Amino acid sequence: MIWLILATLAVVFVVGFQLLTASSRHAVQALNKRLQLPPVHIESMLSLMGKEAAKEFTDYIAGDNDTHLHNGAAVLLIWQVLIVDGSDENRQRWHGILSRAGFSALISRQQLLLALGFLRQLEPDSQELHALRDQYNAHFTQQGIELEGETEQGGNLVSMSEWRKRH
Repeated sequence: MIWLILATLAVVFVVGFQLLTASSRHAVQALNKRLQLPPVHIESMLSLMGKEAAKEFTDYIAGDNDTHLHNGAAVLLIWQVLIVDGSDENRQRWHGILSRAGFSALISRQQLLLALGFLRQLEPDSQELHALRDQYNAHFTQQGIELEGETEQGGNLVSMSEWRKRH
């Protein structure tokens, strides 16, 4: 009889845990599926973010909003390229991963600020990350600067051939 009670409690605990963590697991799986990556990349970032920031991150990417998913991928890119490994091979690899997923592989100021918020427990140096962002973007753009909606002609229209060259 005691074994039955203990087994029931164990089942209730496991089912409850699965229900409580379902949304965060689905959010991480959605980003993994879009980037075609194993879960280890996002899960390692989440574990070092801290419990509160990791929950904020998974809540942020949990919706069906493609922009939020793109920004989540940019946070992962910043984590992997600017914090974990800044080698040229790693930059090329992650640029390719984001490009294949249909995301812009350049890092905007807003995405960097978002990443600084999510990675606050690591206390990254904001100025250093901004400099690394500029170097990263310069590496993948012809002009050496990010075009944040502006072209040299002053409009926000870019030809498809120019867009393909940048991405």
